Amino acid sequence: MTRIPESELIINNRGAIYHIDLRPEELADTIITVGDPDRVAVVSKYFDKIEVQRQHREFIAHTGYIGNKRITVISTGIGPDNIDIVLNELDAVKNIDFETRTIKQELSPLTIIRLGTSGSLQADIPVDSLVAGTHGLGLDNLMHYYRLQMNDEEQQLMQHFVAHTQLTGAVQPYISSAGSSVLKHFVNGFHNGITVTCPGFYGPQGRILRLGLSNPTLVENLTSFSYGNHRISNFEMETSAIYGLGKLLGHQCLSINVIVANRVRKEFSKDGAAAVEHLIKTCLGVIREL
Repeated sequence: MTRIPESELIINNRGAIYHIDLRPEELADTIITVGDPDRVAVVSKYFDKIEVQRQHREFIAHTGYIGNKRITVISTGIGPDNIDIVLNELDAVKNIDFETRTIKQELSPLTIIRLGTSGSLQADIPVDSLVAGTHGLGLDNLMHYYRLQMNDEEQQLMQHFVAHTQLTGAVQPYISSAGSSVLKHFVNGFHNGITVTCPGFYGPQGRILRLGLSNPTLVENLTSFSYGNHRISNFEMETSAIYGLGKLLGHQCLSINVIVANRVRKEFSKDGAAAVEHLIKTCLGVIREL
C-alpha cells in the first residue's frame, strides 16, 4: 500500500490531523457541521455528556453523547474552501491509518449533517422555516479539482439549469445529491429543494452595495428555475462542496438550513438566534434516532 507523505497528511505532535486537531478516537461516526465556531457550544449544550473539546483556528470540535448516540459537532468557517479542509480531514481521521500513513483496507462511512443559515429563493419558503437540500448545486469551483461524476438525473438537472440561467464567464456549475439514507428522515416540518452554493456573500449572491454585477438577474434566474419536481429553494456557501466531497468519499451527507432571509420578499428574520435554536433542537431530535 502507498504511504502518504508527511507533506500531504499533516499530523501534529499529539497525533491529531492538522487543521481540525482530532485523533481517530475523538471523532464520532455521526457528525454535525456548523459554520460559526460559536455555534458548536450552542449545539453541544444539548449533549448529556461531552468527552472531547478541541480548537485550532476557526475549527472547534466537541464530541459527546445524547443518550447512547455519540455525536461530533465541528465548525467549518465560511465557504467551500473550508469545506475542502474539513471533509477531507474528517475522512482521513476515519479512513487513514495514522501509524502507517496508508488508506485502510476497510473503509467506514460517516453521516455528516450541516446545520446552517440560508437565504430563501422562493416566496412560499418563509423566514424561520427549515430546508433540507435534496441537491447541492455549486456555483463555486471546488469540485472541478476532483473527478466528480454526475448521474443521469444530475446531468439532466445541470443541462436544464445552464440553459435556463445562461451563465457566462468563469462559472461552470456542478451538482451532487444529498445522501438518500439520511434525507429520508427529514421530511415532516422541512421544505425540500435544490440548495445553491455560492463562492461569496455579496456579488455571488446577487447583492449590490457599491459594485455593479456581471449577472444582475442571478437571483431571478435561480428563483424561476424548475425541472420536473425540482426547484431551487435556497442558497448559501457550503452545501455543494459537502455533497460533492461526501459522494466521492462514500459518506452520507445532508445540509439543513434555517431561512434567515427571504430574497424574494426582501425579508429578514426578526430573531435569528431563536431561529437557529429551533433548527438545532428540531434536528437533534431526529439525529439522536438515526
